[in-house]
Amino acid sequence: MKQILPFLLLLAACSPKVQTPDPESLKPAWLKNEPFQDGYYTGVGHSIKDGTNNYIQEAKKSALDDLVSEIKVNVSSTSVLSTMEFDKQLQEQYEQVIKTTAADDIQEFELVDAWEDNQNYWVYYRLSIGRYKQIKEEQKRDAVTLATDYFKKGRVSEGTKDYLQSLGFYFQAFRSIEKYLAEPIKATIDEQEILLVNETFAAIQRTLNNITVRVDPSQIMVNRRVNQNDLNVIAKTTYKDGRNAVGMPLKAIFVKGDGDIHPQYKANEKGLAKILINQIGSKEVEQTISIRVDVDALAGGTGTSKVYSIITSTFKLPEAFLMLKVKRPMVYLTSDEKSLGSSKANLQLTNKLKNMLASNGFEFTTNKNQADLWFDVKSDSEKGSVSGSIYITYLTSVIKVTAMKEGKEIYTTTLDRIKGYGLDYDKSSVDAYNKALETLEKERVKEIIATVLE
Repeated sequence: MKQILPFLLLLAACSPKVQTPDPESLKPAWLKNEPFQDGYYTGVGHSIKDGTNNYIQEAKKSALDDLVSEIKVNVSSTSVLSTMEFDKQLQEQYEQVIKTTAADDIQEFELVDAWEDNQNYWVYYRLSIGRYKQIKEEQKRDAVTLATDYFKKGRVSEGTKDYLQSLGFYFQAFRSIEKYLAEPIKATIDEQEILLVNETFAAIQRTLNNITVRVDPSQIMVNRRVNQNDLNVIAKTTYKDGRNAVGMPLKAIFVKGDGDIHPQYKANEKGLAKILINQIGSKEVEQTISIRVDVDALAGGTGTSKVYSIITSTFKLPEAFLMLKVKRPMVYLTSDEKSLGSSKANLQLTNKLKNMLASNGFEFTTNKNQADLWFDVKSDSEKGSVSGSIYITYLTSVIKVTAMKEGKEIYTTTLDRIKGYGLDYDKSSVDAYNKALETLEKERVKEIIATVLE
């Protein structure tokens, strides 16, 4: 036995050492080199397995995005994107949107392989180029059939000068083929071959050119505290032959300044719509509102796509402008600030409130009769307990706002029992006031301003 043991030790020493495989060598070939298969679009996706995500779905989405990036969008020289002289940036936006949305449309892609380690997951998908083109041609054929039908109806309505209905049909035609704007799609209408997308675009603009939008008055003086009873702004839509554009959808938006305005309207039987301004949010003295034909409503009102939004932004829409001369609200400010029952020389809360109102476009007056708003500040601190060498006080402050014209209180807020600490009661009262200033600035000012401007 003693002779065998040295022999076994010698044999173990001479045995080859077992090495751990290199993790990179275990990876499949499609991870080491970008995969290519003739006749296929391919995509590889990756996700990290962090225990909180659906890493398989994330990798799949990543792979499909990679696959879609191989699909090229070629803009034909006779397509609407070229012949209508759209700028290069618009074409790039269109191409990007088409690629982005293509991932939602592709069908019949297949999983080739998947591989994972402890922290990562990879997946490999492919899509037959031939089958993809076949599916897209079938989808395009259906879209062209639908768009052609809408276009024919639009042309009939335009011929009878029912421009509202014709725009509805033309926009439906446009939406049916919006994914094919880069292609020269041909259709036969009244025994004449046309480029369908181009003719639809031209028909929409031609019909829009028959509409006129006016606003009366075109300029108004308005207080930032908007009172609907003081406003009487009317938009009127007509056709160029003098008829009222009954039922025409309109959209109102701020193009300079900012505020809350009722966005959508429909012209009544006289072609009229009253514009409603709910709030003016900007401090600018001069602001502008645009009232224009609402092309989203003409196209169905809901679910307009990114492609649709890009292209319709190039139309020259019937539009009118309302100029606002904005008057700043006049504030009368009173206060009674106390510390431990005695009047304070330094009106901290009042001065802070005044500064914040001024920075938000309010002006001040010492004449109460000239004011739009009366702000009244009352505050006092009271002694609390003593804990060792620390004195505690409690501050309560009430801010009330009255609308002078209406003669009624429109807002009240209370900073209730804000606790201050100090080495004596005076110092703890100062600390409570400082905390109240912070609360006023961070939590209450936006609420106060939003409320008083309603």
